[in-house]
Formats: sequence, structure tokens, C-alpha cells
Amino acid sequence: MVSDFFLPVAGGIEIAIYSLAAALLERATPGCTSTYGKKQVIVITHSRSSGSSTPRVGIRYLHPSLKIYYLPITPLTSDATLPQYLTNLPFLRNILIRERVEILHGHATLSSMALEGIMLAGFFKMPRGLRGVDQNENENKIETQDERRSSGDLPGKKQKIRTGMGMDMGMESETSTIRTVFTDHSLFEFGSAVGILTNKLLAGALRNIDAVVCVSHAGRENTTLRAQLDPNLVSVIPNAIVPSDFQPRPDQADPEWITVVTMTRLVYRKGIDLLVSAAPKICALYPRVRFIVGGDGPKMVELEQMREQHLLQDRIVLLGAVSPNDVHSVLNQGQIYLCTSLTEAFGISIIEAASAGLFIVSTKVGGVPEVLPKDMIEFASPNSSDVVRALSIAVETIGSGVHDPLLAHQRLQGMYTWANVAERTERVYDKAMARPERDLFERMTRYLDLGPIFGPILCIITAVQGIFLGVLDWLQPRAEIDLVPLPASWSQDIQLNS
Repeated sequence: MVSDFFLPVAGGIEIAIYSLAAALLERATPGCTSTYGKKQVIVITHSRSSGSSTPRVGIRYLHPSLKIYYLPITPLTSDATLPQYLTNLPFLRNILIRERVEILHGHATLSSMALEGIMLAGFFKMPRGLRGVDQNENENKIETQDERRSSGDLPGKKQKIRTGMGMDMGMESETSTIRTVFTDHSLFEFGSAVGILTNKLLAGALRNIDAVVCVSHAGRENTTLRAQLDPNLVSVIPNAIVPSDFQPRPDQADPEWITVVTMTRLVYRKGIDLLVSAAPKICALYPRVRFIVGGDGPKMVELEQMREQHLLQDRIVLLGAVSPNDVHSVLNQGQIYLCTSLTEAFGISIIEAASAGLFIVSTKVGGVPEVLPKDMIEFASPNSSDVVRALSIAVETIGSGVHDPLLAHQRLQGMYTWANVAERTERVYDKAMARPERDLFERMTRYLDLGPIFGPILCIITAVQGIFLGVLDWLQPRAEIDLVPLPASWSQDIQLNS
């Protein structure tokens, strides 16, 4: 998995990548019937230094046995790196060969590292089916492949496989181009300058993609149009939570108040202007209602000004940035969760709040209508008056005692789990592996279809990448790169600290 966004920064994309990787590794335990039961999962991201006493550079491990490569690359802004196309190539080349990567899974449209990795993957052919498999299993597998190849059922080339010590293992294996998968976690607009540039880069990177995953049907439509994709390539797999981490605790909420909780980044697209407008009106209508706002951002100033202007210091609590470990305890202080986003691909915070037993009020945008049953959420149009209306209904619902937090949690337990996400993601991997390979000529031909200017630019970038790879192969031949030795399977009893 490749992305600019990963831990220790705790955001929605970062946690989603880690949770999916951990779930895939859990399915790789002995006795699991997963297609990828013998596979390993690694994460490639850039280094982390700011806000940490010990910079994260090099190789680290997270439970359960997840290897992370923190490359010595400095991010440009908002934890994203500058699109470079060449600077990351030596690092990615070495890692892809050493780890014998078969599938490269990029995450997030704004991750330059993910998009560049997807474009580079077509230059590498890797042995299929040997990773993490012991020699006896290999011999049986290769014999079966030879039988199938002799009958004409299994096309492909044979390649000698070498161990990390440079010793010939005496085995042959079919080789295949690294297959690429991309997950888009967000919605983007079409008309703004940022949207136009981002969509162009995305369309170029995904021109030869093997499979795409979106977190909602609204996101699927958005990504398909922005990246000019074949809709048949795009699957919908929602994000998930760990329900046991969000147990309802109704006794922790103050019975004297009906508390509305909001936790989000305080930026324009999260609809903070709607919160600034609606909160004083709700406080005037319902003397027993208070607000708890968690999160930080440029809109914090407007919230503070609103609170002082309406003298609501005792009824609107501004927590600032909230640690991921404290999210559950903050949610348990409320009975209603408010989401005022102007655009939202999925809304994982809504799932977390619903699992904690809160009644949900949200703007009806993006993929939010797909998230919960209608009786667990009250929708509002993205305008102040309708947000006030929806909040009023929620306050009356909580006041009447109709909403049952424990029942809400029970209903959410089976809806969104990472085990289910991992299983569905493996099906996408199977789909990607079954797609035919594209040679360099076909890939460049497809780039030319993107326009008379952008298409040739991508062809030039691809040609320069190929030349640069040729130079690297001359300086350090691929056959001399030591492969990472791995056991047949990881023991889940081994816990490695990062």
C-alpha cells in the first residue's frame, strides 16, 4: 500500500489504510481460507518528523507485523509530497523488487506518491505465487503450473528465482507485471482550478489502472467522471470501524442537558459556517441544549466570536484538537451528533457516533445518505434554516426517549467491520490479477487518448522514467538486489513495537 497519508498522523485516510492492512494480515493467519493467506502487506509512505520527538525514517513495524517504509522525502503541505515522477523512483524500485510486490494499492487522490507508484508499476515484472510459500509448496505449485503450461492453459514466461543471499533456488515461476489498485477516499469538484489540475493528474495516473475502489456510490460516480474511467473497473467498498471501540455509555452524558457533539476539522468544506449560524438559534429555542465541538482549524476563530457575541460560553464548549484515544469519551458525553459537511464521500465519524449510541443529524451530501438506516439519522439540506429544523427534530426525539443507544449499537455491530472490508478488497485484488497485461506501447497509446497536450506530456514522462530505470538497472542490476527473506507465515503472537 502506498500513500502520503499514514500514521502517526491520525486522520480518516491514515486510520483506514492501517485498519485495512491489519485486517488483511489477520486473514493471512494459518488456517485462514483467504486467497491471500500466504501474503504479506507492507506500507510505503514518506518520513514523519514534525511533532514527534523521534523522526520516523526507515523501516518500522506496527501490530500485527505490518512493515512500514518511511522514505526520506519531505512533504510539501498538508502531509502531501510534491508531484515529482523521478525523485521517488529509486526508492520505489528497490522496495518493489526486494519485497517481490505483486499488487500495488495506492490511496488518496492528493497523494503524489500513490499516483507515481501506480504509473511506475508497469515497468516491473514479478514472480507470481512465491511470496511467503515454503519450498515444498513451491515445488508442488510449479509442477502444477508446468503441467498447465504444457497443455496450453497457462501462458507466461519462466524466470529463475533468487534468494536474498543471491543463491539460485532452482525453481521457475511465471512472471507478471505488478497489478495496480487505487482507493479514492474523497469527493472533488470539477470547476475550480485545484479540481481541474487534480483531476488531470488523477486521470493520467489511473489511465492504465487494473481496479479502483471508492467508499460510496456517490464517490464512485465522482471518481469515474473525474478520472475518465470505465465504470466496470470501479468497485464500492465502504470504510469500517471496530464496534467494540465505540460502546455506548449513556450514563456518562449529563442528564441535565441534551448535548450535541460535533467533531471535525474546522474548515470551510466541513460546513462550520452552518454550525456558526445554527448553534445560537438552537440554544435560543431549547434552554437545555448545549454543544461540544471537537477539532481545530482556521474556522475556530469564527466559532469563538459567535460564542462571545451570543454569550454562550457556558453552552458551547470548544475542545480544540481531540486525540483519537479520546474520541470515544467525548462522544459519550452527548446524545446527538451533528455533521454539517458540504461534501463527504462517506463520513466515518457518523458511523463512530452511531455506534456510540448517538442520534445523527447530517447534511444530505455526497455518500452520507448511504451510510445509515433512515430511522437512525435526520437529514438536512446544507443551509442554516434546515439544519435548525433537523436539530429540532433530533432534540424532540431524544427528549421523548424514543431513541435507544444500546439498540443503535447492536444494529451497527454487523454493518461495518474491517474483516468484511478485507474480504471484499481481496476480491478486487483477484479481479485486478485476472486482467490482461499492458506493454509499454499500449500504455503510452492510452496516454495519448487524454488529449493533444496532456497525452504527449505523459508519454514523455513515461519515457524519461524508463530511461532513468535503465540507468538504475545498469548501476545496480535487479538480479543483485537482495530479496527480503520471509517465513511461510507470520505468527500473530509476535508483537513488534513501532
